[in-house]
Amino acid sequence: QVQLVESGGGLVQAGDSLRLSCAASGRTFGSTSSYGMGWFRQSPGKGREFVAAIRWNGGSIYYADSVKGRFTISRDNAKNTVFLQMNSLKLEDTAVYYCAANRWLPPPGSSDYAYWGQGTQVTVSS
Repeated sequence: QVQLVESGGGLVQAGDSLRLSCAASGRTFGSTSSYGMGWFRQSPGKGREFVAAIRWNGGSIYYADSVKGRFTISRDNAKNTVFLQMNSLKLEDTAVYYCAANRWLPPPGSSDYAYWGQGTQVTVSS
């Protein structure tokens, strides 16, 4: 069983940066782990949207077109933590951001992850 806790959300202005963290417990991921980690977001009235994903061993990284070039997903083996660095934030990035984990990395855009965090709110104002 994997537990995920997101943090780092908040209220920022358009153009600002924010870094989200997802701390994993219940399993230690090593540099050779094939676990997949994903970030998703959901804004009011919309379905859950794929943002980015990474295979824990770093072999694959995916981004949604809407965030490509602005967001960066990474992981820290020592801290068992995945990060989402968000730069040049836009109003449309406002959402609850969720971290997810799975024993393998699902295809790009897929939400077929076994474990989910509770989410952290990101609000971008003008």
